[in-house]
Amino acid sequence: MASNAAAPFWRAAGMTYITYSNICANLVRNCLKEPYKTEALSREKVHFAVTKFVDGNPQKPIVRSDSGTE
Repeated sequence: MASNAAAPFWRAAGMTYITYSNICANLVRNCLKEPYKTEALSREKVHFAVTKFVDGNPQKPIVRSDSGTE
């Protein structure tokens, strides 16, 4: 019996939950004191591989490393 009248504020602001969650996580990490702040910021890094397909065949994957900062 949920009501649509009370939408989450992040949705009302035009954000997705992932965007809202990332903003909150960044705020918490930036509020930490050393040495916890450095440890938390080091865990923020993301590593992933991108593989492009040409004519249904995979090409050589490209390994990316992003820090998570925008």
